[in-house]
Amino acid sequence: MKILFIAIFTVFIMSGCSEDETKDTSTKTVQIEQKSDKIVLTDISGNDIEVTKIENGFIFKGYENKVVIINFFATWCPPCLAEIPHLNTLQEKYKKDLKIISILLEENKSNEEIMKFINKNAIEFTIVNSEGNFQLAKEVGGVSSIPYMLIYDRKGKYSQKYTGAIPEEMIDADIKKVL
Repeated sequence: MKILFIAIFTVFIMSGCSEDETKDTSTKTVQIEQKSDKIVLTDISGNDIEVTKIENGFIFKGYENKVVIINFFATWCPPCLAEIPHLNTLQEKYKKDLKIISILLEENKSNEEIMKFINKNAIEFTIVNSEGNFQLAKEVGGVSSIPYMLIYDRKGKYSQKYTGAIPEEMIDADIKKVL
């Protein structure tokens, strides 16, 4: 019985939240007036992160020459919650060379609600909550399951993607490859 419980728990943690649970954000139509190839993400403090599409990647203004991990998530997703301590550890370990930006894929969440979520979960990386979140999800090819992470090297080139909860050691090894 104990082995069965462990097996079921492991499958639950290692899987992502399915497209049905993400309320079909991959097909969401977002009305954003774009004057260029830029997407603007806004963190919960009101700071903008300008994202520019390049061949095979993105430049995140203000984080040039850093490895950037974008992490698509939702506050109600158990695997997303399970990866928070690992992302905190990686952000601290590589604080000079890495920027983790979590992209909230939920509609109608206030920044106050997100701040409570950050405090409750002791989050030490950036969370963005803006219309640009859905545009970026579309630009990366759509997000059908969360958590969904992408790693970009110091020049903004795509390096790695993960779907579902991933062991910290695996992400750490992939960060080291692009440092």
